Amino acid sequence: MKPSLFGVLLLTVSIAQAQSVPYPRLRASAKDPGNWLTYSGGYSAQRHSRLAELTPINVAGLRTLWSYRAKAAGAIQATPIVADGIMYLTEPPSTVTALDVRTGRPLWRWDPKLPAEVKTLGFDRTNRGVAILDSTVFVATLDAHLVALDARNGALRWRVKLAENADGYASTGAPLVLDGKVIIGISGGEAGIRGFLDAYDARTGERQWRFYTVPEPGEPGAETWAGESWRTGGGSTWVPGSFDPELNLLYWGIGNPAPDWNGDGRPGDNLYTASLVALDASTGRLRWYFQFTPHDTHDWDACQVPVLFERMVGGRTRKLVAMANRNGFYYVLDRVTGEFLRGEPYVRQNWAEGLTPAGRPVVRPGSEPSEGGTTVYPSLEGGSNWHSPAYDPVRHQFYVAAQERGSVYYKSPVEFKRGTAFMGGGQQPVDGEESWGAIRALDGLTGARKWEFALPLGTWSGLLSTAGGLVFGGASEGNVFALDARTGEPRWQFQTGGDVTGNPISFVVDGHQSIAVASGPMVFVFGLR
Repeated sequence: MKPSLFGVLLLTVSIAQAQSVPYPRLRASAKDPGNWLTYSGGYSAQRHSRLAELTPINVAGLRTLWSYRAKAAGAIQATPIVADGIMYLTEPPSTVTALDVRTGRPLWRWDPKLPAEVKTLGFDRTNRGVAILDSTVFVATLDAHLVALDARNGALRWRVKLAENADGYASTGAPLVLDGKVIIGISGGEAGIRGFLDAYDARTGERQWRFYTVPEPGEPGAETWAGESWRTGGGSTWVPGSFDPELNLLYWGIGNPAPDWNGDGRPGDNLYTASLVALDASTGRLRWYFQFTPHDTHDWDACQVPVLFERMVGGRTRKLVAMANRNGFYYVLDRVTGEFLRGEPYVRQNWAEGLTPAGRPVVRPGSEPSEGGTTVYPSLEGGSNWHSPAYDPVRHQFYVAAQERGSVYYKSPVEFKRGTAFMGGGQQPVDGEESWGAIRALDGLTGARKWEFALPLGTWSGLLSTAGGLVFGGASEGNVFALDARTGEPRWQFQTGGDVTGNPISFVVDGHQSIAVASGPMVFVFGLR
């Protein structure tokens, strides 16, 4: 059956609209809640939608508008981008699909044609999303390339190699686009790579700067690495950061050092692994850093999304950055200077006696991995992992998907071999002990717990806050849910039939608020109509 003329015209208009997402529009994305233009919904990474149609009173009426099944096998971990009627989605391992946001109908699909053998050491064959700037969609591929596609039809504009996949480098994170720049991180810390963060010219693909997360001799921080250990130091950058346009500063979380569990060959703090770095967006130069876990030996990388907000501190409004770190502590820093302001446990932890006034952990003796095994909380998965938190700027609440579990950590001898696993041990869940997860609402400034919603099987999904007073999330048993932002009480749920693995987003279709989230190989879109 031939499509109607109306359908052809609609498709043409939709694709034509996808040409105009310039930087000023991205910078003002909080004022454009009808779309979802960046990975975190805006440069501040608050993941807060100003849409208020859905409320605790009417959210029970949500129904499925459409669903889309990925063509490739594997769970979708991507956060979709929605721009002017088109949803841009990545399917595992690195395929980009454009969908009509009204119906879920595919408009175009780009397949990177990956080599038969792609190294993935310590992580899934996945991709967490795209970025859009002007008329170009950007995606990083599993074999460590950055690609620019025509937003109208998926045609390849340019492709650049980030690093050698044969050495263990890969790329799974979503890019972050600025004014004329594409910022992209790298995966592969478990292969003993030397991590970095790159900036590329959005028009040409020419590299503009590179920041190495592990300094070489002669650079600041090199003294925290012994001998040649910096060459294999890890420090991957696989989750997108945040950006303050007024300060022109990028905020990016850095992964764990390598080898993961045996730190004998890398004595010292091992900068800038397990840290948050603030970089000049124009040059990539380091402005400040804060290390959460010096000399990490538990694989507690700091690849969580840093959230930016403003609050009154000491009688004046300050620019802040907060992170619910994998090591079990919630941190608040001054994002202008990196000054430590607050740190509080938000899950069970037994590895630190507390934090010094400067925020450095006071490590409890006997908490290091051992040959016989050492029981430590939190687990390898951390107090939280890569899935995104949310922040409500009205209620001043930080929402985090927390994990309550421990691991037995083991240390073993390790020898570096290029392109192979470089971990120096392993871990196992604590035997016979109940583990669980929860969505927790914290006071954004103090970290004090306001409420929690328990999840017996935990979650691998991020969160979304809305102006209508709801918090959306998902759980490993397959439920997508909406919680009352005031109390944490559940107001709606939908069983997807698969592990919810994506970050929820909100946007407008036909004048009404919609919610989208990935679960297993599916993307679901919900609305009231």
